[in-house]
Amino acid sequence: MGSNRADLSTKIFPEPVDHFDRLPDSLLLLVFNKIGDVKALGRCCVVSKRFHSLVPQVENVVVRVDCVISDDDHPSSSTTNNPAANSSSDKSRSFLRLFLSSLLKPIQSFTQFINPNKRPLASISHDYNNNNEDYDFDHSSVTHHSPTQVLKNFDEIKFLHIELPSGELGIDEGVLLKWRADFGSTLDNCVILGASSITSRNNCCNKNALNNQNGNNDNNVAEEAVGADENNASNSTTNNESDNGSIPESFYTNGGLKLRVVWTISSLIAASARHYLLQPIIAEHKTLDSLVLTDADGQGVLCMNKEQLEELRVKPLSASSASKRTLVPALNMRLWYAPHLELPDGTLLKGATLVAIRPSEQQSKKEVAASADGNWVATAFEEPYGSAARMLVKRRTYCLEMNSF
Repeated sequence: MGSNRADLSTKIFPEPVDHFDRLPDSLLLLVFNKIGDVKALGRCCVVSKRFHSLVPQVENVVVRVDCVISDDDHPSSSTTNNPAANSSSDKSRSFLRLFLSSLLKPIQSFTQFINPNKRPLASISHDYNNNNEDYDFDHSSVTHHSPTQVLKNFDEIKFLHIELPSGELGIDEGVLLKWRADFGSTLDNCVILGASSITSRNNCCNKNALNNQNGNNDNNVAEEAVGADENNASNSTTNNESDNGSIPESFYTNGGLKLRVVWTISSLIAASARHYLLQPIIAEHKTLDSLVLTDADGQGVLCMNKEQLEELRVKPLSASSASKRTLVPALNMRLWYAPHLELPDGTLLKGATLVAIRPSEQQSKKEVAASADGNWVATAFEEPYGSAARMLVKRRTYCLEMNSF
């Protein structure tokens, strides 16, 4: 009689079917690779034991470092003993300190999800299921982890993208500064695009429209007439300069060249510091085919392809342990400059400058490939800045050299 009742209840109330069990692992991995974000993948780990076992096999991973920890809370004893000396030292190292803290800023609780040794899966699932509201951490018990630790349990990473919360270089509003660097065991090449000011035609049109709505039509007509004369004068000046592409004398006397040198050195330091801190990740993940380190501001991009990653594993890099960055070799640089540059989308760049950099020893080996140099320079940036690079390389080229530092 008991067995008959059991059979009857099974027919009336059949056991629920988990349709995810019907999906092959390859399809689930395809979904996980589309997700990419390590924080979201960490949440996927707590869904089921099957998900927990599949997530470490993901090949495409994105790590967003979304917080910065300042080291001001840990002053050394020398700070109080010699404030003047430490003030000078702090100024010289403030940039590097900010970058180091931003990259090494832990991504809270990721490895509690990813690393089964930190906390059993059953325990996490139990806490999650018994919480009526959104799952919250006890932040007082959360340990902090660097990206290296967060990625420790991923076994098959091929494409890794790490995004910092902001660029390392503090620049004024309205100033453009972007860089892209490729590294192997040392710097392969770097392209820097800068402008003392950047404005959009749309912004100007919006301001004029707002003035018209306020009843300033007469003033607008006069201002537009004056603006037209100024634009004509500026265009004639630009056209005269573009005939030979030469840099005006004022560029050397008003601090323009000095500013570009500061931009170049700062960008190279930022790139070499990023490269130095990627060593543990590259050494641990032998399957990597591509590594990209960017920032949320879109200021700098460090790229390494499969060959460059392998070069770093085989050939030790030259590093400065004191400054925590890869040493920059002696460099050959080419510079292009335009006092005014209007892009196809209407963006206006004032003092537009493009710098293409390669190590001196590498440059001598690649003289035969000089005709292809414009390709890697022109394709270094996304639009509209790619157009700016292509326009600038058509102007007169200025060659510079820089010693190793």
